[in-house]
Amino acid sequence: MASRARPSRTAALWMILGEWRAHPVRVATAALAIAVGVALGFAVHLVNASALNEFSHALSTVNGDADLQVRSRSPLGFDEALYPRAARAAGVAAASPVVELPASAEAVGDLTLIGLDVLRAASVTPALLGPAAAADPFDAEAVALSPAALEATGARVGDTITLAAAGRVARFRVAGMLPGAGEGRRLAVVDIAAAQWRFGQLGRLQRIDLRLAPGADPQAVRTAAAAILPPDAEIVSAAGQTRRSDALSRAYRVNLEMLGLVALLTGAFLVYSAQSLSVARRRPQFALLRVLGAPRRALLAQVMAEALIVGLAGALCGLALGLGLAWAALSLLGGDLGGGYFGGRPALVFAPAAAGVFLALGLAAALLGSLLPARSAARAQPAVALKSAGDGAEAGGGRLGWTAPALLAAGAAAAFAPAVGGVSVFGYLSIALLLGGGVAAMPWLARRILGPLQGRAARFPPVDLALKRLWGAPSQAALALCGIVASTSLMIAMAVMVTSFRGSVEDWLDQILPDDLYLRVEGGGGFDAGVQARLAAAPGVAAIRFRRLTPLSLAADKPPVALLAGDIDSAGSTLPLIGKPRPVGPGATPVWVSEPAAWIYRWRPGDRIVLPLGPGGRSPVVVAGIWRDYARQQGALAMRAADYQRLTGDALRTEAAIVLQPGADPRATGARLRALLPPAIAGRTTVGAPRKIRAAALRIFDRSFAVTYLLEAIAILVGLAGAAAAFAAQTLARTREFGMLRHVGVRRGQVAVMLAAEGALLGALGAVAGLGLGFAMSQVLIRVVNPQSFHWTMQTKAPWGLFAAVAAALVAASAGTALLAGRRALSTDAVRAVREDW
Repeated sequence: MASRARPSRTAALWMILGEWRAHPVRVATAALAIAVGVALGFAVHLVNASALNEFSHALSTVNGDADLQVRSRSPLGFDEALYPRAARAAGVAAASPVVELPASAEAVGDLTLIGLDVLRAASVTPALLGPAAAADPFDAEAVALSPAALEATGARVGDTITLAAAGRVARFRVAGMLPGAGEGRRLAVVDIAAAQWRFGQLGRLQRIDLRLAPGADPQAVRTAAAAILPPDAEIVSAAGQTRRSDALSRAYRVNLEMLGLVALLTGAFLVYSAQSLSVARRRPQFALLRVLGAPRRALLAQVMAEALIVGLAGALCGLALGLGLAWAALSLLGGDLGGGYFGGRPALVFAPAAAGVFLALGLAAALLGSLLPARSAARAQPAVALKSAGDGAEAGGGRLGWTAPALLAAGAAAAFAPAVGGVSVFGYLSIALLLGGGVAAMPWLARRILGPLQGRAARFPPVDLALKRLWGAPSQAALALCGIVASTSLMIAMAVMVTSFRGSVEDWLDQILPDDLYLRVEGGGGFDAGVQARLAAAPGVAAIRFRRLTPLSLAADKPPVALLAGDIDSAGSTLPLIGKPRPVGPGATPVWVSEPAAWIYRWRPGDRIVLPLGPGGRSPVVVAGIWRDYARQQGALAMRAADYQRLTGDALRTEAAIVLQPGADPRATGARLRALLPPAIAGRTTVGAPRKIRAAALRIFDRSFAVTYLLEAIAILVGLAGAAAAFAAQTLARTREFGMLRHVGVRRGQVAVMLAAEGALLGALGAVAGLGLGFAMSQVLIRVVNPQSFHWTMQTKAPWGLFAAVAAALVAASAGTALLAGRRALSTDAVRAVREDW
């Protein structure tokens, strides 16, 4: 037995090496397809892991070393009377009250102002204390800046700087630097009394940092503390805040990872195509091994071993490529991959466990793609296979078996399943099943499309021969089309989704930007009542509407929603409403919720909800309608400015929409408006026309989908490469067929025309199947994946020009590829080509 097994293994090794030497392009294409899928998924995972790691460091910098925090649900803060009750809660060893405000310094926005009780913070969050506390811990004019804040403001220790926050402006002396601040974090730490007094926060806190007693159970402390919290406060941990951010970006990164895995599925189809052609070509060799005593399982193991080696090579290359792509993405796009969820340029963090998972996925894709060809090699009858040339048509290849309908039906059913943990798992499963079903139906589809064409090209013998060849061998046509249909359908699905989304965003921007000019304050601060009056009276201004935009936390496990307070009529007609508004009744306070907010919190018009605003942090409101909002995935609420000010007493506004008087110059009016602003906010106020804002928003949209565009390009290139390899293999296997045609009088040029016609017909078949299947998959993306992941709906908009370009490119590329692949076979002498038949 051992002596028999050794020659069998040796023969198998020689067969594998010989096949790879004969067709290196086909093997390399299959490995490349696996590498691309692994690289894309792994790169997205690494970028996200690096961004979350950076975000976690940022949180630890701002939060210090606190075990738990009591945080305000809005920037308005909560009553400081909560502090002594929280400090006395069971399990709490020490508590530190904190004022935390978004601020700016010397026209530099994106700065966090922190007011600390130095004596309390020393035992809870000592990392937030700077040397300023050592000299005079209660100096109301001293500020300690982080290194990043010092660099951004250009200040030095001893200089005087201006800080703006909560609509107030105050000057401080830079007393020192914060040594514990993380790299890139802009922090300004002052005494808590100075922060409350000078920035209008008397009696208010934004958070309380807690240090637990040794041995205290964090969950028990959270439960005890939650019992004493008012409605406008919540208790959180650093891990919980990280999970919030993770939840905000999860849908975006999961979408990209899933698209990478769909690309990996495309690689599995290319492996299937390559292995099927390889097995068909080597049937006589496998039959000889069977005759010599090799068992079926040895042939099965040989083909699977080939797949394992190809998959391993592709997966390893994919991991290396993914590492490089992740580094490039972090360098060029930052940690958000263009999505806008994270800022900065985080350092690349390698994830060994994730590398192992993606390596396993690459191997699984290669093995899955080789399973059916391996079974075919093992089941072949030796007597029949010894006389097979490896290019015969499979019997019944044009029949529609149960596999394709079952996969398509399962894919359609999966599209109706709900999301799992906020992720459209079944939506992506539906895409995978539809893709598999569409590819499995290709032999049947080829027969149905080519059947009516039979006999119509009799006047053109080369074209007629090409039609008869494809109609008579639909399974071989399907093998050549596997990769091209899979990649084309994926590209079309993403193209339709992106076009529909972009078109819907353009329509939405036209609705929400009806005015002539827009002002917005970046960073902390805004327009107080005096500034609002000056802006309204400025020359050239016919009308002006102010709006307040502020975050509002409604649930501890979800990101804050955006609360928009502005001039909204009683019907909410100034908002892009979805459906009809609903009257709320006399005495009720109406709010209009965005479509994402309605999805996340399951709100419907007429629902009564409680917002953490106003006296006691409880303000009942009624949902008056749902409006479309593509800017805030985490959700938004809109309410009338008068209601907001009545509930909160906050008269500060952060945005303004301006209607100009007839004949007023927008640029000159914008300059006059900026000149009327206080210096503390003038440098941080953007003035924009609707056209420029619209263009900037679409640039951000295109940037966020840059990775998707890359996936589209890679998908079609890999598919064409796979089709080229399949054409080459099938053409070389038909050398004797070409020789026989030459013997019966067919000229070399006519054979070349026949090959070009075959390629063009295959390209047309691929275009028809890819466009149809891709459009079906796009509806799953538009109507299932996007609503479940991002909570956005949109209208389907088909890119007809792209459809035509893709179809033409596939036909031309397939015809050219088939012709180039046939040059080697056509160069063989016609007599030698059929010598085996003598």
